[in-house]
Amino acid sequence: MERNRDAVDIALVVPLSGPAGIFGPSCEVSAELAVADINGAGGILDRPVRVHPVDAGAPLWALSAQVRRLIDTGRIDAVVGWHLSNARQVITPHTAGRVPYVYTTFYEGGENNAGVYMVGETPQQQLFPALQWLRSNRDIQRWCIVGNDYIWPRQTAAVTRDYMRANGLDFVGDSFVPLGARDFRKPLQLIGSSAADGVLVLMVGTDNAAFNRAFARAGLQENKIRLSLMIGEDVLSASGADCTRGLYTACGYFESLVTPESMGFGSRYEQRFGEAAPALNNIGESCYEGLLLLSALAGAAGSLQVRAIDQVRSTVSYQGPRGEVAMRGTHTHQPVFLADAADMEFRVIDQLSA
Repeated sequence: MERNRDAVDIALVVPLSGPAGIFGPSCEVSAELAVADINGAGGILDRPVRVHPVDAGAPLWALSAQVRRLIDTGRIDAVVGWHLSNARQVITPHTAGRVPYVYTTFYEGGENNAGVYMVGETPQQQLFPALQWLRSNRDIQRWCIVGNDYIWPRQTAAVTRDYMRANGLDFVGDSFVPLGARDFRKPLQLIGSSAADGVLVLMVGTDNAAFNRAFARAGLQENKIRLSLMIGEDVLSASGADCTRGLYTACGYFESLVTPESMGFGSRYEQRFGEAAPALNNIGESCYEGLLLLSALAGAAGSLQVRAIDQVRSTVSYQGPRGEVAMRGTHTHQPVFLADAADMEFRVIDQLSA
């Protein structure tokens, strides 16, 4: 099927199944709002935008084949989406240098394939400043790490161990469970038997919620805090109010953030989708940001060709729910905030310094 040159067609790769599937609805509707805003402003390169959802929760071989087909047949001009790092690694061989690929997830860092542009934070921007804040303000010194057993948790844990050892924090152990697992006996035993006063949780979606419930049942939230990264208000709801005491997170956007840009976005989101809309969270919002970034990159380059975009990417900035966002290399740069869980919402505590 030939691409319709009258539109910009984008593969929206977001999880619609699997442990991260809990985030899919907010990703889809946030992208819908971005498309409406971009088209209302004239589209991309004077062409209307259309998105084509692709399930990032599908088996990796199936995801790889679907993205390859879409690119090889000319059906899409770009790829945008929030998805796990193992999905990114099967997508980049097909996009590299051929179509722009905006990856909206905070991740472990190190992505350098041609034409990949990142909205999400790396540990240096997000995790490490949060660790320092918790030491300075909550006296959290000793940490253990628990996570799912795949690329993002494993590699993030590795760089975090090195960071802790180089910066006077104590690392006391780690434990990993498969995606979709519900047997948390080993990580809970590690946490309970260790001297850790902080637990870095690198778990996905419904796995994260199930772990929070198990953590609370084990009585561990009485004297140990959690720093959990891949989490939104939907995961808080799935965890339950009694299972999120002492839970912190850090990212570039929160629905509760009191800025004109954030509040305006939240208002338009509610007006468009109503009170029954999926919970607005940093993960869904990142898909909105990803489409804004693609529009800004293409507008600055006057093209959707990767070579043209790479020539101008360092000059690109845009205004979005996170305020002014500017490109540095292939990553965006924006403020990062620390929040804690309170009454099933995230309460922003402070802005972190990288």
